[in-house]
Amino acid sequence: MNNLSIPQLLRLLFAFGIPLFVLLMPTEAIPIEGLTLIQHRLLAIFLLAAMLWVLEPVPVFATSILIIVLQLILISDSGLAAVRPADEALLKYSDILNAFASPIIILFMGGFALAISASRYELDNNLARVLLRPFGTQPRFIMLGLMVITAVFSMFMSNTATTVMMLALLAPILASVPKGDNGIKALVLCIPIAANTGGIATPIGTPPNAIAMGYLKGEHAITFIEWMMMGLPFVVVQLAFAWWLLQKLFPSSSHSIHLNLEGTFQKSWRAIVVYITFAATVLLWMTTALHGMNVYVVSVIPLAVFTLTGIMGKEELKLINWDVLWLVAGGMAIGMALDKTGLAATLAHAIDYDSLSPFAVVVALSMVCWVMANFMSNTATANLIIPIAAAVAGSMDTLISMGGLKGVLVVVAFSASLGMILPVSTPPNSLAYSTGLIESKDMAKAGVIVGVVGLSIVYLATILLH
Repeated sequence: MNNLSIPQLLRLLFAFGIPLFVLLMPTEAIPIEGLTLIQHRLLAIFLLAAMLWVLEPVPVFATSILIIVLQLILISDSGLAAVRPADEALLKYSDILNAFASPIIILFMGGFALAISASRYELDNNLARVLLRPFGTQPRFIMLGLMVITAVFSMFMSNTATTVMMLALLAPILASVPKGDNGIKALVLCIPIAANTGGIATPIGTPPNAIAMGYLKGEHAITFIEWMMMGLPFVVVQLAFAWWLLQKLFPSSSHSIHLNLEGTFQKSWRAIVVYITFAATVLLWMTTALHGMNVYVVSVIPLAVFTLTGIMGKEELKLINWDVLWLVAGGMAIGMALDKTGLAATLAHAIDYDSLSPFAVVVALSMVCWVMANFMSNTATANLIIPIAAAVAGSMDTLISMGGLKGVLVVVAFSASLGMILPVSTPPNSLAYSTGLIESKDMAKAGVIVGVVGLSIVYLATILLH
C-alpha cells in the first residue's frame, strides 16, 4: 500500500466513494420498494465488493476479507451494538464465518492437493502428453484441445473438479511458453470459460440446469436428449466464439509450443499412490449418483491419502493457495447475505414484469439472473430466479410466443451459467485466478464479452425457434 500509484489511488477512492454515498443516503430515498435498513447496508457492502473486485485497487482476497468484516460489524447479531437495529432480523455471525468452512473451500483444498501432488510426480506432464498430442504444437490448437477436453468433462462432472484436473495439465504447457507471452493469459482463461460453458450442454452438467428441470414437469417436461439438442449446439457455437475471442484479446507471440511429449510414468510407490488417487478421485467425481458421495466429500479423500502417506507434508501444505480460499470465502459470504437478508429477492422483484412485452420479460429475467450470477453462486441465483421466472411465465399467456414455461426457464438456466466476469463469479474462475498469471481485469474483459454474446445467441435462438 506504500507504493500506491496515482491511478490505483483514484480507483480506490472511486471504489469506496459510490458505496459510501449509497450507505449515507436515507433508506427511503433509494428507489427500491420495501428496502430494510439491513438490506440497505448490505447493498452498500455489495457495491463496494463489486467495485473493488472489478477495479482491483487492492488484492481481491483483501476485498473478500473486508466485506466479511463489514458484514460482521454492520449486519450480524454480534456486530457493533451502537448501530444494531432492534426491530430487524440480523444475520447470525456464525453463518458469515461459516463461509471459511464452506464445502466449496474443502473442494478447493482437495483440488489443490491433487494439483500439487500431480506436479511433484509429473502426472501433469504425462497427462498432457497423452491428451494433447492430437492437437499439434500451435498455441491456438493447443488452446482448442484444452477447451474441448474441459467442456466434454464438464458436461458430466463438476466444472470445479474438471478445472482442477485441467489446470494440472496446463502447468507443463505454460513451462514451454516464453515468459511475458500474452498468449499465456488466453491459455489460462480458456479453461474456466470452457468449464463454465460446457456444463450447459446437459441437464446434469451444472446445478442451474437441474433446478430448471425440476420445474419442467408434466406437459412441460423435457428429456435429457431434448435438453442436449438445445444445449450442445449452443456450447459448440459459444466455445468456437470464445476460442476466436481469446486469440484476439491475448494473441500469442509464439508460432509453436514445443511440448516435452516424451517421458514415462514414474514407478515409485508414492508416484503410484498419486496416480491411483488422482484416477479414483476423478472417477468418483464422475459417478456421484452411483455411490452417493457428493463432490465435496470425495475431495477430502486425496487430502487424507496424501498426508497419511507423506506425499504432502508441511512444506507441500504451504503451497496451497490460501489467498484463493479467502477470495472464495468472501464470495460465499456475500452470496449467503444476499440470500438470507432477502436483498437478492427484493432486487429481482424490483422489475414490473407485467408492464413488459413477452420478449422484454425473458430478457429482463435473463439479465437479472446473469448479473446476480456474477456476484453469487449460480446455483443460489438459479434457486432464486427460476421460481420467479416460472411464476411469471405461468401467469402470462403471451409468453407462449417465447416458448412458454420451457423456453423461459431454459433461457434463465443458460444465463446463470454465463456469469463469469470476476474471480469470485465461479469456482473455475477462482482456480484460474489462483495461477497468478491473469488479472481480474483480464477475466472481466473476456467474461463480459463472452457473457453478452452468449446471451445474444440465446435470445436470437429463442426468437427464431418460436
